Amino acid sequence: MFCYQCQEAAGSKGCSVKGVCGKEPRTSALMDVLLYATRGTAIVNRALREKGAADIGASRLILDALFATITNANFDDRAIETKIAGILAVKNELIGTAQKRGIALPGMPGAAFRPAPAEYEAVAEKVGILNTENKDIRSLKEMIVYGVKGAAAYAEHALNLGYEDPAVYGTIEHALAEVNRADIGADELVALALSVGDCGVKTMALLDEANTSTYGNPEITKVNIGVGTRPGILISGHDLKDLEELLEQTKDAGVDIYTHSEMLPAHYYPALKKYPHLVGNYGNAWWKQREEFASFNGPVLFTTNCIVPPLSGVSYKDRIYTTGSSGLPGAVHIPDRTDGKPKDFSVVIAHAKQCAPPTEIECGEIVGGFAHAQVLALADKVVDAVKSGAIKKFVVMAGCDGRMRSRSYYTDFAQALPRDAVILTAGCAKYRYNKLPLGDIGGIPRVLDAGQCNDSYSLVVIALALQKAFGLESVNDLPIVYNIAWYEQKAVIVLLALLALGMKNIHLGPTLPAFLSPGVTNVLVEKFGIGGISTVEEDMKNWM
Repeated sequence: MFCYQCQEAAGSKGCSVKGVCGKEPRTSALMDVLLYATRGTAIVNRALREKGAADIGASRLILDALFATITNANFDDRAIETKIAGILAVKNELIGTAQKRGIALPGMPGAAFRPAPAEYEAVAEKVGILNTENKDIRSLKEMIVYGVKGAAAYAEHALNLGYEDPAVYGTIEHALAEVNRADIGADELVALALSVGDCGVKTMALLDEANTSTYGNPEITKVNIGVGTRPGILISGHDLKDLEELLEQTKDAGVDIYTHSEMLPAHYYPALKKYPHLVGNYGNAWWKQREEFASFNGPVLFTTNCIVPPLSGVSYKDRIYTTGSSGLPGAVHIPDRTDGKPKDFSVVIAHAKQCAPPTEIECGEIVGGFAHAQVLALADKVVDAVKSGAIKKFVVMAGCDGRMRSRSYYTDFAQALPRDAVILTAGCAKYRYNKLPLGDIGGIPRVLDAGQCNDSYSLVVIALALQKAFGLESVNDLPIVYNIAWYEQKAVIVLLALLALGMKNIHLGPTLPAFLSPGVTNVLVEKFGIGGISTVEEDMKNWM
């Protein structure tokens, strides 16, 4: 196997024996085959799209296939094999449609890809990452593919709420088709990466519209981090539709619902916080789940990625359920919606009733809900604080958390910030500092949590509004620092989105992506001002 799509790639080079995430070599091989089959399907559907005959069902299937290959999403070989068979069958149908309509298909690798299941592992060696020999071309192609994966994840969440944009599908499929070209050059790939970034902006805006139209604009909310006395279900991942259906099905069941990690922002939405049995948030970022799930005592439902495969013999292994694009061997998988009906979570609810209430691991409250609508409602107060000098810096500390000890840097950095600096955050990176007593500035909390990683869009809207309020020519003229922690592919699409918007001097950590070749890194540094991090003291001196 070879995989370097996440920040924890072994030795900052790549996983070649087993994934640090827990991915086995066969699983990795199956994902390589699924991704290649998906690219081939995108080639065919792009050709149909150019003639006004694209299949929207195929576009939706492409989203699901891409989402399943994101880090920590799906470890179930059977599920991935089923997805390979499904997307190959759809591709064959699309080819038949093209032939009937007399639409010529490009003679690109992948379009005629039809391996048998027994050939998957052998085929994976021929279609995997290292199949592209030029390191810079490989680096750019992988950056685009990872960005597309992130965009697909956000597009699928929007789709689950009934929102979709054919233009987003078109960009995703065009990008997947173009990276299959053997003759594509570096300049074309850089331009393609920025177009994927622009697609990321559109996709996050679409998801923002889907979330706020369905559940209302996030409000400033105090979230309980203690526990109640009733049995509970812990819901993890990112999908708000799954949470809504679970809340509806448990409102008279005598069971409490707790959010975990990236589901914390669900508490900020008016239509979700109205459920009294949505009682709080349990635990911290995803990587601590092995210790925290054991003490939760009840079932855990994964709606998307952020799974850490449990060790054999642990107490909570038989309490894990998956749904959507997530999967884990041995876990019960809740099927997708059919015929417009909600998912059926009855098996999870029945399990919860047999369990003890959660064991308390902390108590108190944390505050969030500072998405763009809420912050813009405070715009006058924020602008006055800047003009008076009470606020001198905004520090964007969005992104992902992870296991590496070096990530303590972000806790230390937040604590070392001067009292006149405000942190803008989204994603699970906030768990490094959102429970610290950092105080406020004239009633404005020094940590403004916009929500999930996709809510980085809110941070963009806030920055652009501040630019307008101060009459600046560029958003880069704001007193703003970007110190972003990254982990997986949704962070890649957020980065590409920021670059597409012209934002510069973004610092990534705790390490730069292993998939960036020296040549591509130089381009990002010279053209966009991308940089890494060093020590808290050095970075504080240089940036603040």
